[in-house]
Amino acid sequence: MHLKEDLFSANTPSFEPLAARVRPQTLDEIIGQEHLLGPGRPLRLAIEAGEGLHSFLLWGPPGVGKTTLARLISTNHDAQFLQISAVLSGVKEIRLAIEQARDAALRGRRTVLFVDEVHRFNKGQQDAFLPHIEDGTVCFIGATTENPSFEVNSALLSRLRIYRLKAVKTEAIIGMLERTMASCYPDISATDAFTRGLAQIADGDVRQSLNLLELSMQVASANGNDVILDESLLTDLMETGSRRFDKGGDQFYEQISALHKSVRGSDPDASLYWFARMIDGGCDPLYVARRCIRMASEDIGLADPRALQLAL
Repeated sequence: MHLKEDLFSANTPSFEPLAARVRPQTLDEIIGQEHLLGPGRPLRLAIEAGEGLHSFLLWGPPGVGKTTLARLISTNHDAQFLQISAVLSGVKEIRLAIEQARDAALRGRRTVLFVDEVHRFNKGQQDAFLPHIEDGTVCFIGATTENPSFEVNSALLSRLRIYRLKAVKTEAIIGMLERTMASCYPDISATDAFTRGLAQIADGDVRQSLNLLELSMQVASANGNDVILDESLLTDLMETGSRRFDKGGDQFYEQISALHKSVRGSDPDASLYWFARMIDGGCDPLYVARRCIRMASEDIGLADPRALQLAL
């Protein structure tokens, strides 16, 4: 658990990962969330205008800027920033955070309480925040990778606004990687194919792309000077990358839907892509096999009577 103000974390240790060292310091540096933070968008206007803090929930896949956005909101409002993780914390840590928030209020300062992986708290732990959100003791900012309608209890949801963050597009990650290499690794060059491949392996996760870039640079440094990063290194990186997937969540059903629609649209390339992506992500092959039977009978049907026989 990290119940520290930014004042005490200002020094950047040399052992911090690259993703922490290049964390965005302004809203303009956050990539891929223009629907929330673009010019004229309501959330951006509220943050920049310094209006009253409101409690909300950030919902999105890993590595898209949920923690960074919470920190920037705290900084823009000159508020105390407290962070707890639902994975490691319980009611005791919640009470400690509330006590620190009350102490800050006595000094005339607001508190942003950032709760990472809030869906991991049980109903009782989530309910512990309710009175303190209502009386303004804290500005509650929760972060979750799961659908809040299923994983966050309705009493807490009714007191929060929900902002959905999107997976970052490949082109945006490429631009970020190029800027990072120019500023942090000016002596090492990379081909365009390497940068694009790295962004594609990250699969919308900015943190993952930076971790892979840092690993690549360590390999390059070990091999001596005048090294150019190219496609040959991507094969090794593919083993460390992973596709976004979940068990019975939104990503699971979105990919199953994409597979059905690809078959229905007679697109063999897309069908094979979504099939391979689900298997690569860890989906049970028997589940996909059962879906193939459904597609053969429902989506193809009498258009090709042999489809069901092949599926069986």
